[in-house]
Amino acid sequence: MSFKIRVARSEDFAAIGELTVAAYRGDGQTRDGHPYEPVLLDAAGRSGAGTLLLCEEAGASDAGGAILGAVLFVQAGSEYAELSREGEAEFRMLAVAPWAQRRGVGEALVNACLQRARELGCASVVICVRDFAADAGRLYKRMGFVREPSLDWSPYEGVLLLGLRYEL
Repeated sequence: MSFKIRVARSEDFAAIGELTVAAYRGDGQTRDGHPYEPVLLDAAGRSGAGTLLLCEEAGASDAGGAILGAVLFVQAGSEYAELSREGEAEFRMLAVAPWAQRRGVGEALVNACLQRARELGCASVVICVRDFAADAGRLYKRMGFVREPSLDWSPYEGVLLLGLRYEL
């Protein structure tokens, strides 16, 4: 599968929101009526808080192809920053369409975030992952992220997020 990473445009927001909800439901992180789903759907709302990147099939035209995944890159101080401190960045809501998983889309989006952090002079990138998200955990470990228990937290009862760090 050939794809490219680019900054999302307003015409992409609805599809990104739907894809994000589908990805979170697909791996058991949310279900219909979950309090986080309105946030996941609101790609337009989060786009101004950082850089909303998407991965799409490489098309023969400038229009590109289907959206395969998306992620929000933010720096410390952003309204969407949960873990990052001065000199750090993080990414949020990494989502890959269920039908496009295991094809390198997630890794490409993570690499785009790491590259952006380097370009901005960040010292590290911090993220969190659900405690049961084994596939995501393996990806991040393979890419060089290291567990940092001091970053663990819980946004909702019954939800444990594990902190990870990538030193640049």
